[in-house]
Amino acid sequence: MELELRSARASAVDAVWTEFDLNTDFPPDSVAQWGLFQISSQAETKSQFLLRPDLGRKLSAAGRSILAERCAKSPEFQIVIGDGLSGAAIAEQVPALFPLLQQRAHANGWSSGPSFVVRHCRVGIMNDIGDLLSPQVIVLLIGERPGLATATSLSAYMAFRPRSGQTDADRNLISNIHARGVRIEDAADRIMTLASQMMSAKRSGTTLKEGTAQLPRVDGMT
Repeated sequence: MELELRSARASAVDAVWTEFDLNTDFPPDSVAQWGLFQISSQAETKSQFLLRPDLGRKLSAAGRSILAERCAKSPEFQIVIGDGLSGAAIAEQVPALFPLLQQRAHANGWSSGPSFVVRHCRVGIMNDIGDLLSPQVIVLLIGERPGLATATSLSAYMAFRPRSGQTDADRNLISNIHARGVRIEDAADRIMTLASQMMSAKRSGTTLKEGTAQLPRVDGMT
């Protein structure tokens, strides 16, 4: 048992420090099919990313320039992929989940912005992307902090019209996406259902509970 725990801990540590690279860690046919590309946060190294979380919440100058050039503004549905604390999680889970989300968004008739990977990414980068691209709903698929149970667990953070100043209270979360947690098909169902709720209610976060009927917002109520 002790050896198993040591092995699991070593795997978790390796997952945190391993660098993700789109060109080597994603299937080339998927990258080509979906036109994926890679940018970075203001954290220039993995060490800096771990020591300075604030830098992981902001796009680099080069990243902002690339997005401004390649991405249309105000899509209804925007998927972003972030390595977070486990590049192994996005390498293992996203190639199966991403096409399901794209196909269902298309079936719903939603306009989708070009998707991209952000290296050295923290959840708060959703606000920076929101300020720049103004998506109606953003989905950030990001690697979770590795634990002893698994080092490849993925989270989907979601927000309606993300912008500067928003916090976790303004976001919704579907976590624990992996083979022994939330299955890929179930995660896709939940993400799309929640996105539909956000578009209908025109809000996200603590005032929007997943899978429940939502009453219209009344002026003066939180």
